[in-house]
Amino acid sequence: MSIDRAVLFFAGVVVLLSALLTWLVSPWWLLLTFFVGANLIQASITGFCPVAKFFKLIGFKPGYAFR
Repeated sequence: MSIDRAVLFFAGVVVLLSALLTWLVSPWWLLLTFFVGANLIQASITGFCPVAKFFKLIGFKPGYAFR
């Protein structure tokens, strides 16, 4: 799996988890969804993503977006 796919997978899992926690626990969990969305926008503009750096550190191969 490439870093690009791992980042997308991770973002999807966090958004779904946030939606579940919003439904079961508190609407404040929507802030996590907002953070993930804002980070995805920021990463698309700057090319920097902390999660991509982590995946690179643990040995994932770079894709097209995060080299």
